Amino acid sequence: MSRFGDPAFFGDRYAHEYDGHNELDPTAAVAFLAGLAPVGGRVLELATGTGRVAIPLAASGVTVEGIEGSAAMVERMRAKPGGAMIPAVVGDMADLAGLDGPYDLAYLVYNTLFNLTTQERQIDCFRNVARVLAPGSRFVIECFVPDVTVFDHGQRVLTRALTEDSVNMAYEIHDAVAQTVTFQRVRIDAGGVRLSPLLLRYCWPSELDLMARLAGLRLVDRYDGWDRRPFTAASRQHVSVYAT
Repeated sequence: MSRFGDPAFFGDRYAHEYDGHNELDPTAAVAFLAGLAPVGGRVLELATGTGRVAIPLAASGVTVEGIEGSAAMVERMRAKPGGAMIPAVVGDMADLAGLDGPYDLAYLVYNTLFNLTTQERQIDCFRNVARVLAPGSRFVIECFVPDVTVFDHGQRVLTRALTEDSVNMAYEIHDAVAQTVTFQRVRIDAGGVRLSPLLLRYCWPSELDLMARLAGLRLVDRYDGWDRRPFTAASRQHVSVYAT
């Protein structure tokens, strides 16, 4: 059985190098989210990873809790300064088992909603977030806008880095019906061959809005990024805010 889409499998493969791959500055995201968190309110991060956003958000005075599918990721977060102070459940972010709320804000950053590899599980995620949110609260997601024109006959191969002693490549297969992209990132160097697999199920913004409506949420804002630039037809990513 394929383990694509299994968060524990993802964590086993990526946790030891996740921070090196995920070097985005969290400052703008933290400021945006802190501005939505009411004083004394409870905030939930779905897919906390190694705490890139949760730790600085908590350090700003926000009460942050989390759920993460990979025990290896949680272990790394707890080893960081401030990480052990964040309550984090190891579990499925689509189900939110063991989390009853109510939360005043929930958020899911860096395309991680797409790690849920079927439409059904993505809908489950919206419904369960709505279940644990307090009236008048917000759910914030950060996602890329798909560009399927990059694929030729449903596939593409990229050379990501090349030196005298190594090559870093990516192989991608696109399924337009399932809206999935299956990745195999391959690094070859003196240490051998390393494989980093990943499966994403992407959504268009309009599909996300419909999932939210099915869960009883409504779109109140959409931006091109955390700095609140206007979202346009040319935007390649978005930060969307849904309300209960």
